Amino acid sequence: MSEPFVPKILVLATEKCAYPGADAVGKAHQEYPSNVYILRVLSPVLFPEDFYFKAYAEGIDGILIAACGSDCPYHGAYDRLAARIDQLTSQMSAGGLGYERIRLTAICTVCIKAFLKEVALLSDHLQRLGPVDRKLAEELRLQSVGRLQASARFPRPEAAMQGGMR
Repeated sequence: MSEPFVPKILVLATEKCAYPGADAVGKAHQEYPSNVYILRVLSPVLFPEDFYFKAYAEGIDGILIAACGSDCPYHGAYDRLAARIDQLTSQMSAGGLGYERIRLTAICTVCIKAFLKEVALLSDHLQRLGPVDRKLAEELRLQSVGRLQASARFPRPEAAMQGGMR
């Protein structure tokens, strides 16, 4: 008999707002599932789109981006993050991965119930979706890296080795 599917969830929690909110869950003697992995980050806008595809390719089934929302201490960061996630979800949908595997939410320093609710909603949704197609996620990651390289202003390493800079 096979084990029931338990989705792995990565939470990118901002250092100033969401991470203290997640920490407050423990301080309040509340619990969240052991399949939730919290990564404390300065700002999720610092992560390029291929980071998300790589996470899916390497075992994560869903990503919750718990950010500061309009209270972000970094001017314009939340708007840029929202735009990046819109672009990412479009690529996920077009590539067949499904945009439902990622959620962007604002969590404050004392938002215990909101944090637990977001984790539970994503977990329940992922339970219905099943595991990520890891090969597909890797293909989308490679496409993402290709787009990033094509848009870079610097020559690719192999071009520099074949004859120097142009």
